[in-house]
Amino acid sequence: MKLYLDTANIEEIREAVRWGVIDGVTTNPSLAAKESESFNEILPAICDLVDGPVSAEVIAMDYEEILKEARILAKVHDNVVVKIPVMPEGLRAVKTLAGEGIKVNVTLIFSANQALLAMKAGAAYVSPFIGRLDDIGHRGVELVRDIVNLIEWHSLKSEVIAASIRHPEHVPAVALAGSHIATLPFKVLKQMFRHPLTDLGIESFISDWKKAGKEL
Repeated sequence: MKLYLDTANIEEIREAVRWGVIDGVTTNPSLAAKESESFNEILPAICDLVDGPVSAEVIAMDYEEILKEARILAKVHDNVVVKIPVMPEGLRAVKTLAGEGIKVNVTLIFSANQALLAMKAGAAYVSPFIGRLDDIGHRGVELVRDIVNLIEWHSLKSEVIAASIRHPEHVPAVALAGSHIATLPFKVLKQMFRHPLTDLGIESFISDWKKAGKEL
């Protein structure tokens, strides 16, 4: 399973890239709004850092305006994937853009019906938001599993990006559910490294080495 970083913060992306574990990046208007730079500066900077897909979201709701924004975003870099919310005008735009060879990530997926419609329209990626589903008492991981089954049973071409990852336990859960990708905040990525027994083991190894007076 691929790991994407869900952020528009350049320093977070730069650090994660150094660790060698990031396959792509997803952004959205809320994440971009937190940053001091304009998105026109942020998007090409991300593409320069990451050797993989970078999702950039439109803010238009009208078909023609969605197409206009999507084409502008797609021209920034070959790795740009246009994000479009699941809605009738959005999926109409997905169909058109897919026909032009522009990859689209259909976002804000909360049901298998929405995912199926997006995939039928030609979405390269569909993004179920599992954390937000968990918040209202649903099991987000089950939706990921259902969408993966739809893809496998009906030979659909889309990939699943498990989004709205809230904690480290979500990551192996969506991996075991068959998700092709998980996109996660920098905080959760850092938490994935941590385990108290690892910390104790490192402390013990270093202490024993120092006590023995060893040198490399």
